[in-house]
Amino acid sequence: MKFVPRLITFRLSHYCEKVRWAMDRINFSYIEECHLPLLHRLKTNPLGGSSVPILVTETEVFKDSADIFKYLDTVAPSHLKLYPDLPVLRHEVEKLEARFNRKLGVLIRQWGYFYTIPNRSLIQKLWCEEVPEWEKLLFPILFPVTRRLVYSSYNVNRESAIAAYHKVQKIFAGVSDRLSDGRKYLMGDYFSAADLAFASLSAPGLLPPEYGGVLPELNQLPDEMVEQIQTLRETVAGKYALRLYQEKRYKTHD
Repeated sequence: MKFVPRLITFRLSHYCEKVRWAMDRINFSYIEECHLPLLHRLKTNPLGGSSVPILVTETEVFKDSADIFKYLDTVAPSHLKLYPDLPVLRHEVEKLEARFNRKLGVLIRQWGYFYTIPNRSLIQKLWCEEVPEWEKLLFPILFPVTRRLVYSSYNVNRESAIAAYHKVQKIFAGVSDRLSDGRKYLMGDYFSAADLAFASLSAPGLLPPEYGGVLPELNQLPDEMVEQIQTLRETVAGKYALRLYQEKRYKTHD
């Protein structure tokens, strides 16, 4: 039987969406294995990881989105590679991607959970999307514990959420400035890992309809959060990320 790579995810996670988009874009065959937060450790710990996404291939295990991106670029057709061949340009793409990974994705998650984690029914819908039935049955038991872990591990509170949102706005402003010369993508005419990372990791703050996982609907969110999402959508960077979703999310070749 032919081995099919396995992608371990939370269906909600924007880091998992980042990898999912990159894999779909090059028609990379894989099976997505979704789990409930906390229970995912039953799968990731034996593989030497703790968080998702994790990609399990026939010969290797890749334990974060950056490493998965590097691997995918080795198997992608030349016209779909996410990193330029020229070292100086590749370095710039990697630097932008790393900033979005370490800053934007973390801040968006901290901000988003402040508004959504108190809503048990909403979180149940988001976390339980496509997980095994036995995991869904454990949600009522695990949720109070997992919610406390979210608050403590991600430092989620009103002050941190406000600060995170302002930092996200600054990152969006930087992307808007970069696009101000009329370029099509962050690197000019070349759609790169930086573009895909920005669009996918900003998605919880924009709620693009084309998102490949699961996101809440605007009418399920508090008014204050909705206003902040609308503000991000109206920026040059926000419109750019939404355009990338519309034009690129389900397109497998340029």
